[in-house]
Amino acid sequence: MTVSPTAVLHAEWIKLRSLRAALVSLAAVFAVGVTITALVQASIEDPAGAIGEEFGGDRLFAAFYGVNFAHVAAIAFGTTAMSCEYVNHALRVSLTAVPDRTLFYAAKTAVIGAAALAVGLVTGFGMFLTGQAALGDDGLGLGAPGALRACFGTGLGLALTALLAAGLTAVLRSGVAALSILIPFFLIVSFVIGDTTGGAAEYLPDRAGAQVLFADPVGDLGAWSGLAVAALWSLAALLAGWWTVRRRDA
Repeated sequence: MTVSPTAVLHAEWIKLRSLRAALVSLAAVFAVGVTITALVQASIEDPAGAIGEEFGGDRLFAAFYGVNFAHVAAIAFGTTAMSCEYVNHALRVSLTAVPDRTLFYAAKTAVIGAAALAVGLVTGFGMFLTGQAALGDDGLGLGAPGALRACFGTGLGLALTALLAAGLTAVLRSGVAALSILIPFFLIVSFVIGDTTGGAAEYLPDRAGAQVLFADPVGDLGAWSGLAVAALWSLAALLAGWWTVRRRDA
Protein backbone atom coordinates (compact mmCIF):
# COMPACT_ATOMS: atom_id res chain seq x y z
CA MET A 1 0.00 0.00 0.00
CA THR A 2 1.40 3.38 -1.03
CA VAL A 3 0.56 6.43 1.05
CA SER A 4 1.26 9.89 -0.32
CA PRO A 5 3.49 12.23 1.72
CA THR A 6 0.79 14.90 1.61
CA ALA A 7 -1.74 12.55 3.19
CA VAL A 8 0.71 11.57 5.93
CA LEU A 9 1.54 15.21 6.66
CA HIS A 10 -2.15 16.02 6.88
CA ALA A 11 -2.75 13.08 9.21
CA GLU A 12 0.11 14.14 11.48
CA TRP A 13 -1.21 17.70 11.54
CA ILE A 14 -4.64 16.45 12.61
CA LYS A 15 -3.00 14.25 15.24
CA LEU A 16 -1.01 17.19 16.62
CA ARG A 17 -4.08 19.41 16.82
CA SER A 18 -5.86 16.73 18.85
CA LEU A 19 -3.13 16.66 21.52
CA ARG A 20 -4.22 19.15 24.16
CA ALA A 21 -0.99 18.87 26.15
CA ALA A 22 1.10 19.59 23.05
CA LEU A 23 -1.02 22.61 22.14
CA VAL A 24 -0.76 23.96 25.68
CA SER A 25 3.02 23.57 25.58
CA LEU A 26 3.15 25.29 22.21
CA ALA A 27 1.08 28.21 23.49
CA ALA A 28 3.35 28.38 26.53
CA VAL A 29 6.34 29.01 24.28
CA PHE A 30 4.82 32.36 23.34
CA ALA A 31 3.11 33.19 26.62
CA VAL A 32 6.08 32.43 28.88
CA GLY A 33 8.71 34.05 26.68
CA VAL A 34 6.80 37.27 26.04
CA THR A 35 5.39 37.66 29.56
CA ILE A 36 8.68 37.16 31.39
CA THR A 37 10.54 39.44 29.00
CA ALA A 38 7.94 42.21 29.30
CA LEU A 39 7.83 42.00 33.11
CA VAL A 40 11.61 42.11 33.44
CA GLN A 41 12.01 44.98 31.00
CA ALA A 42 9.22 46.95 32.70
CA SER A 43 10.94 46.54 36.08
CA ILE A 44 14.20 48.10 34.89
CA GLU A 45 14.47 51.65 36.22
CA ASP A 46 17.85 52.41 34.71
CA PRO A 47 18.13 50.49 31.39
CA ALA A 48 21.67 51.53 30.60
CA GLY A 49 23.00 50.79 34.07
CA ALA A 50 21.10 47.54 34.67
CA ILE A 51 21.86 46.13 31.24
CA GLY A 52 25.49 47.10 31.50
CA GLU A 53 25.78 45.25 34.80
CA GLU A 54 23.77 42.10 34.09
CA PHE A 55 24.17 41.57 30.34
CA GLY A 56 27.65 42.86 29.61
CA GLY A 57 26.25 45.96 27.97
CA ASP A 58 24.55 44.04 25.14
CA ARG A 59 21.07 45.56 25.03
CA LEU A 60 19.97 43.28 22.20
CA PHE A 61 20.66 40.15 24.23
CA ALA A 62 18.84 41.71 27.18
CA ALA A 63 15.79 42.19 24.97
CA PHE A 64 15.28 38.40 24.90
CA TYR A 65 15.43 37.77 28.63
CA GLY A 66 12.63 35.20 28.56
CA VAL A 67 14.07 33.05 25.79
CA ASN A 68 15.45 30.35 28.12
CA PHE A 69 11.99 29.83 29.60
CA ALA A 70 10.52 29.67 26.10
CA HIS A 71 13.05 26.94 25.28
CA VAL A 72 11.80 24.90 28.25
CA ALA A 73 8.27 25.15 26.84
CA ALA A 74 9.62 24.16 23.41
CA ILE A 75 11.20 21.07 24.99
CA ALA A 76 7.86 20.19 26.55
CA PHE A 77 6.15 20.61 23.19
CA GLY A 78 8.64 18.44 21.30
CA THR A 79 8.54 15.63 23.84
CA THR A 80 4.75 15.68 24.15
CA ALA A 81 4.16 15.72 20.40
CA MET A 82 6.43 12.70 19.89
CA SER A 83 5.69 10.72 23.04
CA CYS A 84 2.03 10.30 22.11
CA GLU A 85 3.20 7.49 19.82
CA TYR A 86 4.45 5.51 22.81
CA VAL A 87 1.22 5.61 24.81
CA ASN A 88 -1.07 2.57 24.59
CA HIS A 89 0.92 1.20 21.62
CA ALA A 90 -0.23 4.06 19.37
CA LEU A 91 2.90 3.58 17.25
CA ARG A 92 1.60 0.22 16.04
CA VAL A 93 -1.54 1.89 14.75
CA SER A 94 0.47 4.66 13.07
CA LEU A 95 2.78 2.19 11.34
CA THR A 96 -0.15 0.07 10.23
CA ALA A 97 -1.57 3.13 8.49
CA VAL A 98 1.88 4.24 7.21
CA PRO A 99 4.11 1.17 6.78
CA ASP A 100 6.99 3.30 5.49
CA ARG A 101 8.66 4.18 8.78
CA THR A 102 10.92 6.81 7.23
CA LEU A 103 7.95 8.61 5.70
CA PHE A 104 6.03 8.43 8.98
CA TYR A 105 8.95 9.79 11.01
CA ALA A 106 9.79 12.50 8.47
CA ALA A 107 6.19 13.70 8.36
CA LYS A 108 5.86 13.74 12.13
CA THR A 109 9.05 15.68 12.73
CA ALA A 110 8.24 18.05 9.86
CA VAL A 111 4.90 18.93 11.44
CA ILE A 112 6.51 19.37 14.85
CA GLY A 113 9.25 21.56 13.40
CA ALA A 114 6.86 23.67 11.32
CA ALA A 115 4.53 24.31 14.25
CA ALA A 116 7.43 25.20 16.54
CA LEU A 117 8.96 27.48 13.91
CA ALA A 118 5.71 29.39 13.34
CA VAL A 119 5.14 29.96 17.05
CA GLY A 120 8.85 30.59 17.60
CA LEU A 121 8.94 33.41 15.06
CA VAL A 122 5.89 35.05 16.63
CA THR A 123 7.53 34.62 20.03
CA GLY A 124 10.81 36.14 18.89
CA PHE A 125 9.18 39.27 17.53
CA GLY A 126 6.74 39.35 20.45
CA MET A 127 9.51 39.27 23.05
CA PHE A 128 11.48 41.99 21.34
CA LEU A 129 8.63 44.38 20.58
CA THR A 130 6.80 43.93 23.89
CA GLY A 131 9.92 44.19 25.99
CA GLN A 132 11.23 47.25 24.20
CA ALA A 133 7.84 48.93 24.34
CA ALA A 134 7.98 48.54 28.11
CA LEU A 135 11.23 50.54 28.12
CA GLY A 136 9.60 53.47 26.35
CA ASP A 137 12.07 55.93 24.88
CA ASP A 138 14.97 53.77 26.09
CA GLY A 139 13.87 50.80 23.97
CA LEU A 140 15.42 49.54 20.77
CA GLY A 141 13.63 49.35 17.43
CA LEU A 142 13.63 46.64 14.77
CA GLY A 143 16.09 48.80 12.86
CA ALA A 144 18.73 48.39 15.57
CA PRO A 145 21.83 46.42 14.49
CA GLY A 146 21.10 42.69 14.71
CA ALA A 147 17.48 43.08 15.87
CA LEU A 148 15.79 41.38 12.92
CA ARG A 149 18.46 38.67 12.89
CA ALA A 150 17.83 37.99 16.59
CA CYS A 151 14.05 37.83 16.14
CA PHE A 152 14.28 35.36 13.27
CA GLY A 153 17.06 33.48 15.04
CA THR A 154 14.88 33.09 18.12
CA GLY A 155 12.22 31.38 16.03
CA LEU A 156 14.74 29.05 14.42
CA GLY A 157 16.35 28.28 17.77
CA LEU A 158 13.03 27.36 19.39
CA ALA A 159 12.15 25.10 16.45
CA LEU A 160 15.54 23.38 16.73
CA THR A 161 15.00 22.83 20.45
CA ALA A 162 11.59 21.24 19.83
CA LEU A 163 13.13 18.94 17.20
CA LEU A 164 16.00 18.02 19.53
CA ALA A 165 13.42 17.05 22.15
CA ALA A 166 11.35 15.09 19.63
CA GLY A 167 14.37 13.16 18.40
CA LEU A 168 15.54 12.28 21.90
CA THR A 169 12.01 11.20 22.83
CA ALA A 170 12.00 8.81 19.87
CA VAL A 171 15.31 7.36 21.03
CA LEU A 172 14.19 6.92 24.64
CA ARG A 173 10.58 6.15 23.72
CA SER A 174 9.52 8.24 26.70
CA GLY A 175 8.63 11.89 27.01
CA VAL A 176 9.28 11.86 30.74
CA ALA A 177 12.80 10.50 30.23
CA ALA A 178 13.57 13.10 27.58
CA LEU A 179 12.25 15.92 29.78
CA SER A 180 14.29 14.71 32.74
CA ILE A 181 17.45 14.98 30.64
CA LEU A 182 16.86 18.12 28.58
CA ILE A 183 15.33 20.52 31.10
CA PRO A 184 18.17 20.16 33.66
CA PHE A 185 20.64 20.27 30.77
CA PHE A 186 19.31 23.58 29.47
CA LEU A 187 18.76 25.19 32.89
CA ILE A 188 21.61 23.84 35.00
CA VAL A 189 24.20 21.60 33.36
CA SER A 190 25.15 24.03 30.61
CA PHE A 191 26.00 26.75 33.13
CA VAL A 192 27.96 24.38 35.37
CA ILE A 193 29.96 23.07 32.42
CA GLY A 194 30.48 26.63 31.22
CA ASP A 195 32.05 27.61 34.51
CA THR A 196 34.47 24.67 34.49
CA THR A 197 35.38 24.09 30.84
CA GLY A 198 35.48 27.60 29.41
CA GLY A 199 35.30 27.74 25.62
CA ALA A 200 34.06 24.17 25.14
CA ALA A 201 30.68 25.17 26.57
CA GLU A 202 30.12 27.46 23.59
CA TYR A 203 29.40 24.38 21.50
CA LEU A 204 26.54 23.15 23.67
CA PRO A 205 23.19 23.59 21.86
CA ASP A 206 21.68 26.26 24.09
CA ARG A 207 24.79 28.41 24.28
CA ALA A 208 25.65 28.05 20.61
CA GLY A 209 22.12 28.96 19.55
CA ALA A 210 22.09 31.98 21.86
CA GLN A 211 24.88 33.67 19.87
CA VAL A 212 22.30 34.89 17.37
CA LEU A 213 20.81 37.08 20.12
CA PHE A 214 23.93 39.17 20.63
CA ALA A 215 24.55 42.39 18.75
CA ASP A 216 28.23 41.48 18.86
CA PRO A 217 28.65 37.73 19.48
CA VAL A 218 31.57 36.82 21.70
CA GLY A 219 33.77 33.73 21.55
CA ASP A 220 34.64 31.45 18.66
CA LEU A 221 31.13 31.22 17.18
CA GLY A 222 29.33 33.92 15.27
CA ALA A 223 25.58 34.47 15.17
CA TRP A 224 24.70 32.08 12.34
CA SER A 225 27.54 29.64 12.94
CA GLY A 226 26.32 29.26 16.52
CA LEU A 227 22.84 28.50 15.25
CA ALA A 228 24.38 25.98 12.83
CA VAL A 229 26.02 24.18 15.75
CA ALA A 230 22.64 24.01 17.51
CA ALA A 231 21.17 22.63 14.28
CA LEU A 232 23.79 19.86 14.24
CA TRP A 233 22.74 18.80 17.74
CA SER A 234 19.12 18.64 16.62
CA LEU A 235 20.04 16.77 13.45
CA ALA A 236 21.99 14.19 15.47
CA ALA A 237 18.99 13.65 17.75
CA LEU A 238 16.61 13.36 14.79
CA LEU A 239 18.85 10.85 13.02
CA ALA A 240 19.15 8.79 16.20
CA GLY A 241 15.37 8.89 16.55
CA TRP A 242 14.92 7.84 12.91
CA TRP A 243 17.27 4.90 13.39
CA THR A 244 15.36 3.88 16.51
CA VAL A 245 11.96 4.02 14.80
CA ARG A 246 13.28 1.98 11.87
CA ARG A 247 15.05 -0.69 13.91
CA ARG A 248 12.96 -1.25 17.00
CA ASP A 249 9.66 -3.04 17.22
CA ALA A 250 6.55 -0.89 17.57
